[in-house]
Amino acid sequence: MARFEATVEIDRPVDEVYAFLADGENDKKFSPRVQSIAKTPGGPTAVGTVFRSTVKDAGMTTQREFRISELVAPTRIRWQEQSSNLVTAKEGGYDLEPLPDGRTKVRIYNDLEGHGLGKLLVGFAASAARKDAPAFGQRIKSAVEAS
Repeated sequence: MARFEATVEIDRPVDEVYAFLADGENDKKFSPRVQSIAKTPGGPTAVGTVFRSTVKDAGMTTQREFRISELVAPTRIRWQEQSSNLVTAKEGGYDLEPLPDGRTKVRIYNDLEGHGLGKLLVGFAASAARKDAPAFGQRIKSAVEAS
């Protein structure tokens, strides 16, 4: 398993940041790899909510399915990937911390796991994700602040 993470400070109160990030359909606003995403069932995100997406990584289009495994408003969101791809996020999440002046510190992480041939690829995937992590954090910041 390989981890990547990013930390960013967002100029919005923790409740607003939590609401934005808990709605996984917002992923397409900061992740250029997400081509489409939909939530099941409808309504507010809850433990058990599933987000199904089509993503493009390294020129390959794949289907992804993430299940929300934990929600602790307004400080913690966790998910587990349910799809069967070569490299998956066994677990991922956001940790949110209120800061002075109404700002929020956000840490995002994903624990990547390889399956089959993906065991050979997971290191490359993690390396690419780590390289992009600072920019990914900035894309999250920009998307939340623009909402």
